[in-house]
Amino acid sequence: MGAGDGVARTAALLRALADAEPGGGSTSALARAAGLPRATTHRLLTSLAGVGLADRDRATGAWHVGPELYVLGTAASRRYDMTATAQPSVRRLADLTGESAFFSVRRGDETVCLVREDGSFPLRSHVLHEGARFPLGVVSAGMAVLAHLPDEEVEAYLERSDLAAAHGPQHAPDLVRAHVARTRQDGWATNPGLVVQGSWGMAAAVFDAHDRPVAALSITGVEHRFADERRPELGRLLLREAHALGGRLRDRV
Repeated sequence: MGAGDGVARTAALLRALADAEPGGGSTSALARAAGLPRATTHRLLTSLAGVGLADRDRATGAWHVGPELYVLGTAASRRYDMTATAQPSVRRLADLTGESAFFSVRRGDETVCLVREDGSFPLRSHVLHEGARFPLGVVSAGMAVLAHLPDEEVEAYLERSDLAAAHGPQHAPDLVRAHVARTRQDGWATNPGLVVQGSWGMAAAVFDAHDRPVAALSITGVEHRFADERRPELGRLLLREAHALGGRLRDRV
C-alpha cells in the first residue's frame, strides 16, 4: 500500500468518525462506513487516538473525533468557514417559509450540511443535519450543485458513481440526467421525496467568483408544503438568497 492509499484510508475513517457524532461509533460500524477491514480500522483508530485525532469512550467503547481535530478545525475555520456568512440567509429562509432551511457546501463529490435552522411549521424533515454528507445528485442541495456543473463533468461523475446502488433506483443515471435538465430549466432543484418518502426539498446553488457552484441553500419539509402552486414562490426565495449569499462570499475573498 502506497502513502497515498494510507492517507485516503485515514481520511475515509476520519469522515466516518465525524458522521457518527454525536453518539460515536463502534469499530465494526466505522469499518463498514469507511469501507475498510475491521482489523485495519482498529489499528488506524488506535494510531489516531495516540495523536489526539480520535478518542474512545471507556464506558461505552464508542469511538469519537478527538480533541486535536477541534484545534485543527479552529485553525482551518479562519480560511474556510462560511457558516457565519451563510447564517442570515438560512435564518431568513426558515422565517419566510416556515420550513427547515440549510446551507451545504461542496466537498469533492459530496455536499456537506453546515448550517440548519428550523422554521415555525411543526412537522419537519430530519434527512439533513449539520455534518450530514450526501453524494452530488442526492438531496436537493446535491442536485442543485450537480446541475450547474458543465455537461462533461456531470457525465464523468455519473460514470464513476453508482448512486442507484446506494440510494435506490430512483437515482439511476438517466433519471439523474432528467433531474439535472429540470433543475437547469427551473433554476432551482426539487427533491420530490426521493430519499425519504414524503420528505420534500428544494435548493438553489451558490456560486463563487468563477461562476462555479460551491454551495447550496435548501429547504425541506413534508410533501403537502411543496404543492405545485407554492414551489415557484419558494424557488424565487431560494434564488434570491443564494444570489445574495454568493455576493457576500465573493466579497470575503
